[in-house]
Amino acid sequence: MNKIKSVFTTVLLLLLCTTTHAQFGARLGRAIENAAQNAAVRKAEQKTDEAVSKGIDKATNPNSYKGDGKEGNNNQSSKGGNNKNSSGGGNENGSSESQSAGGAVQGVKNVEMAYAKSDFVPGDEIIFDDPMASEKMGEFPSQWDLLSGTAEVANIGGLQCLFMEAPGTAIAPLMKNMKSYLPDVFTVEFDYWVNNYTETGKIPSQNYRLHFYNANDRDIMELEFAEGKVYWTYSTPDGEIRRGNLDMKEKIDSWSHLSVSFNKRAFKAYINGVRVVNIPSMAVPVRLNLNNTGWRDHRCAITNFRIAKGAVPLYDRLASEGKIITYGITFDVGKSTIKPESMTEISRIAKLMQENADVKFSVEGHTDNTGNAASNQTLSEARSKAVMDKLVEMGIASDRLKAAGKGQTAPIADNSSDEGRAKNRRVEFVKI
Repeated sequence: MNKIKSVFTTVLLLLLCTTTHAQFGARLGRAIENAAQNAAVRKAEQKTDEAVSKGIDKATNPNSYKGDGKEGNNNQSSKGGNNKNSSGGGNENGSSESQSAGGAVQGVKNVEMAYAKSDFVPGDEIIFDDPMASEKMGEFPSQWDLLSGTAEVANIGGLQCLFMEAPGTAIAPLMKNMKSYLPDVFTVEFDYWVNNYTETGKIPSQNYRLHFYNANDRDIMELEFAEGKVYWTYSTPDGEIRRGNLDMKEKIDSWSHLSVSFNKRAFKAYINGVRVVNIPSMAVPVRLNLNNTGWRDHRCAITNFRIAKGAVPLYDRLASEGKIITYGITFDVGKSTIKPESMTEISRIAKLMQENADVKFSVEGHTDNTGNAASNQTLSEARSKAVMDKLVEMGIASDRLKAAGKGQTAPIADNSSDEGRAKNRRVEFVKI
């Protein structure tokens, strides 16, 4: 009897093992199949973003850009918590060769496609501006409030800036009402220094955090960036917490440019003109602050900080005023070299002219009264011509344009304040 029981037990165990093995094999097969499908989807998405990014790089610098790579992202949501998900992404580089991704993107065919991920439009009314050029070295900058840590004016990479040396330093722009000053449509822009973080241990790393708060003083958006990564955690209008992250491309050992736009509920962020965050519905912010993280030896620096209100459509401005005043076209300091992030605004002008064949413009550059009047005149003339030449490169007939530098002769605001000088530094497209 014992032998019969032993045999029966052995057979039963063999059957169980066989069944379990078959079930495990089936589950493993399904997992491999799902993983393969997910990988295929991710690969297609990465190729699509890659092709668009390559178009941007090629359009902004068609003769010198080389390279190749991918871009990835990861988004998650939850009902609570405020922790970042550190996974996701690849890296984002460009190439002079156009590629296709399942027929979705096949190279750059026009301005609209080239700048599909670079649609930032700067606000029209400047409410805060600090180029920091007039600040005294070693002092705390006059237009800022220190919330924690230490900060001072320094010169890095040839630009005067606000240097946040101590870990955990937090700063906020000085406004009349420090608790509420952001309108329901606004933009924020500034340059931030990027150390060569690829040489780990030789140069201190960096980590910037831009915080936005609602009327109840709740932190509804934390945007963290630098070292080739962007992380964001935000609150929807109904209080749901969501988060995401993305690899990005920065200028190592140089200044990179961050731009943020908010339109009643939609939030977007851009690094060097390329969109890295696109949120369709976020709680409404009323103020902001900026800090470096306190958990590592991060030493951060910013300059050319600007907050502006609104963004009126170009044709509406042209119809009502007979000209378009823009602050979205910027240049290297003291030069007529157009910055890459300016291409979004220039492309919008080009598209307007393509859609309205009768429109002709006088491209007029203006400066503030800082420096020598003769030098300002010469610089404005060179910048006006640079913008005109760029539009001609983009297919606009040269007989529809003329360049006219105005220097400091036609201010539209008081040159005694930084905000006033910022309004005077502009490019105008005057209908002729």
